[in-house]
Amino acid sequence: MKTITRRAATLVAAGTLGLGGLAVAAPALAGNGPFGTGPAGTATASPATPGNGMGMGSRYGMGSGYGMGSGDGVCNQLPVTAQQGTLSAAQKATLASMAQEEKLAHDLYAAFAARYDAVVFDHIARAESRHQAVVRTLLQRYGITDPTANQPAGTFTDKAVQATYDKLLAQGRQSQAAALAAGQQVERDDIAALKTAATGLTAPDVKQVYANLLAASQRHLTAFTRWAAR
Repeated sequence: MKTITRRAATLVAAGTLGLGGLAVAAPALAGNGPFGTGPAGTATASPATPGNGMGMGSRYGMGSGYGMGSGDGVCNQLPVTAQQGTLSAAQKATLASMAQEEKLAHDLYAAFAARYDAVVFDHIARAESRHQAVVRTLLQRYGITDPTANQPAGTFTDKAVQATYDKLLAQGRQSQAAALAAGQQVERDDIAALKTAATGLTAPDVKQVYANLLAASQRHLTAFTRWAAR
């Protein structure tokens, strides 16, 4: 039974949810994704639409960062300024897998947002959508096939990713608490994968973007944890 209205929950959530900023001015990303690796190949990804990037704001709600200014809680973009580097074949494959991970997170949180009143799902789903757009742009710039292209919500080309999504979706449909736990699991897996992926990287832009993604996942995990404790 829904017990919290979206408007009331938004007021309660103000200031508790931080989202990492990403906007692309140079190619980035490499390493091992949390749900397997995608194939490297000829670029087929569509570039991200200008304006899809996220700024480096620290919070939703009033105050600095993701404040009330734009109406949707998004501040101005902060572009990635580090120089483009070189990715190995394995790192390119991981970049493809990261596109699937971002899609998994977005699709999962969007499904939970449609089912429950907890605004944390809406907020983080929007963040994941912007992260996904950044990764897609990077796939194109590095000449890697986008495994998420033209895939409907909840559908993945990688069988392992599909199985993970189906499992977490079924878990989250049991209750809002279970959905929050699923969100925590996704973010924990992402944090671990990003830390592993950073090992051995030399490309400046890759390091910069991964640092932003890691910071975002850490804030997402904190937000889900706080909601779960209510």
